[in-house]
Amino acid sequence: MYDMIEAYLKRLIDGSTPDRPLWNIENIRQGKPAHWNYIDGCMITALLSASEITGEQNYADFAEKFIDYYVQEDGSILGYEKPKYNLDDINEGRVLFDLYEMTGKEKYRMAIERLHEQLLEQPRTETGNFWHKKIYPDQVWLDGIYMAQVFSTRYALTCGNGDVSDMMQQIRNVRRYLYDTEKGLLYHGWDCSRRAFWADPETGRSANFWLRAIGWFTVALADIIGYLPDGSDREALCEIFREVIAGAAQYADTETGMYYQVVDCGDREGNYLETSGSSMIAYAMLKGTRLGVLPPEFAVAGKKTFDGICQKYLTMRADGELNLGGICLVAGLGPEDHRRRDGSYEYYISEPVVENDAMGVAPFILCYTEIKRLMT
Repeated sequence: MYDMIEAYLKRLIDGSTPDRPLWNIENIRQGKPAHWNYIDGCMITALLSASEITGEQNYADFAEKFIDYYVQEDGSILGYEKPKYNLDDINEGRVLFDLYEMTGKEKYRMAIERLHEQLLEQPRTETGNFWHKKIYPDQVWLDGIYMAQVFSTRYALTCGNGDVSDMMQQIRNVRRYLYDTEKGLLYHGWDCSRRAFWADPETGRSANFWLRAIGWFTVALADIIGYLPDGSDREALCEIFREVIAGAAQYADTETGMYYQVVDCGDREGNYLETSGSSMIAYAMLKGTRLGVLPPEFAVAGKKTFDGICQKYLTMRADGELNLGGICLVAGLGPEDHRRRDGSYEYYISEPVVENDAMGVAPFILCYTEIKRLMT
């Protein structure tokens, strides 16, 4: 179905407007007004990558039009609220660097500075890591590394003095506090204060290994490594990346190459092979190999995962159009008044599974672009 993937992407674009994109299922279901968010950021990142590798200008033009709806001439951002100190809101900012380079629009540069101001003021744990959100005090989630640290790296290298020591320390802390050496996997979250209802009272860790959280982390490392110049920081990050990828690879389904929603629980009742996290790990493997950080067998493994997703979840409707299924809509930890989100196995398998959401589509398209790079 490779030859139909770009037609699928075109259908999503043609059916979307900046205020109501087809791929933002969570916003559509909840009836939220248009606002700056990480889900759209993931998709626009994928579109820019697709434009670069395919030469299809329409992808980049759509991305620019989409972001222009949200970023005003003075650099203010529609629906962005700094006082929430939500790391998710930083993610979409990474595309501003590319769009500024492409167009020279000053409003993109000003918006970059607005988002950077949040990181300067972001509350931190006693270890120096960003709180995931203001409503999650002292909590570090794997997701947050992707949401904030790719942006912070790009800022340091293009707008700052090149100092990435803060990013490096935050990632080292994640390796130290969230990595299980026996399993070779990272827990979804860690509460430095150990007060959250979902946190282990001794370690502060959440209870399980959620696939997409690990996927976010692998993508963050692959992308950051891609931006960093050669040197000790890059090599230190590469060591962590290799360790995490090797750990995750142990749990690949032998038939499809995909990974389970709760990674180490295999075919336990209710568990399922999940698209978004599988796509993320496959993308990280493919990109890591292209960058020379991983040995070639990981490109083979990543392609097997991508092909497995195509075979299992990329389906054709009666009208000949494709849908991408097997996507966990959302998962999180808490807050205090939302105790269903307790990090248990039962919780992770209870969240809705949907089609065509950007959480799965974006990394799937990024995988496709890496495979296209291998083929050229």
